[in-house]
Amino acid sequence: MSAVKVGNVFHRARDRTLDAFVAEEEQEWKGPFYFIQGADPQFGLMKAWSTGDCDHGGDEWDQEIRLTEQAVQAINKLNPKPKFFVLCGDLIHAMPGTPWRKEQTEDLQRVLKDLDREIPLVLVSGNHDLGNVPTAETIEEFHHTWGDDYFSFWVGGVLFLVLNSQFWYDASQCPALKQAQDCWLDQQLSIARQRKCRHAIVFQHIPLFLHSIDEDDDYFNLTKAVRVELADKLSGAGIKAVFSGHYHRNAGGTYQNLDMVVSSAIGCQLGKDTHGLRVVVVTAEKIVHRYYSLDELSKDGIEDDLMELMKKE
Repeated sequence: MSAVKVGNVFHRARDRTLDAFVAEEEQEWKGPFYFIQGADPQFGLMKAWSTGDCDHGGDEWDQEIRLTEQAVQAINKLNPKPKFFVLCGDLIHAMPGTPWRKEQTEDLQRVLKDLDREIPLVLVSGNHDLGNVPTAETIEEFHHTWGDDYFSFWVGGVLFLVLNSQFWYDASQCPALKQAQDCWLDQQLSIARQRKCRHAIVFQHIPLFLHSIDEDDDYFNLTKAVRVELADKLSGAGIKAVFSGHYHRNAGGTYQNLDMVVSSAIGCQLGKDTHGLRVVVVTAEKIVHRYYSLDELSKDGIEDDLMELMKKE
């Protein structure tokens, strides 16, 4: 579920790992660092949303191209460089088997290839990437286009888990693939539970919840039974934070010691937030994050207090 760039070629994550980082070299804590999280460039949604036809519209995406170009340019200017850039799903708007999917994919790949080649790109699958009800075929298409739909990697003593949240939304057409991820996740969480990492962090598209573990079921969260079971499993293993998108607004809350972070979109905004990216600073003791508009990050970079956090240890 990730692509790493070398020159102008995407190298896909395979065998449930990301070859941008050598695990043996990255399992030791080396001091504070930061990464950039974005979500939902979703080429085509802004036109579809403006016409009120989100199921069939979306034949234009010039605005999303410009916004994603701005995001890439802002990230490229950052000094020091972030450890990586993660995009938490809904890369494009066109669902599997619908018009414009090929064209949107090619345009997004073209824009993302301008990201500084020293900044690995981590891609998370969303419902528009796999379909609301994923199948073996749509998941295989994602593998072919972008890479694995779930995997793990290490950076500076921190274990990162990239998950396919569509399996918890509706896996009725691919139950065996969901079971495979569940078994793999249990194995990964055993590593976190044994405290062999400084922190453990999850990336997925659909949030566990938007504000509270007890909130009503909604299109933009996982159902209560699913979210409670998964949140208990993650928090019990010592996962510190889950970063997601999907909501096209900023939101989030805390459950036990688990921070649920919902970031608004690079592309279409469904609330009052601005097109933006989240800066996440990882220190020995905590994870600090702040959402920036693309204009703020482009003009001023990261604020001094976040930069100071990386100098203190």
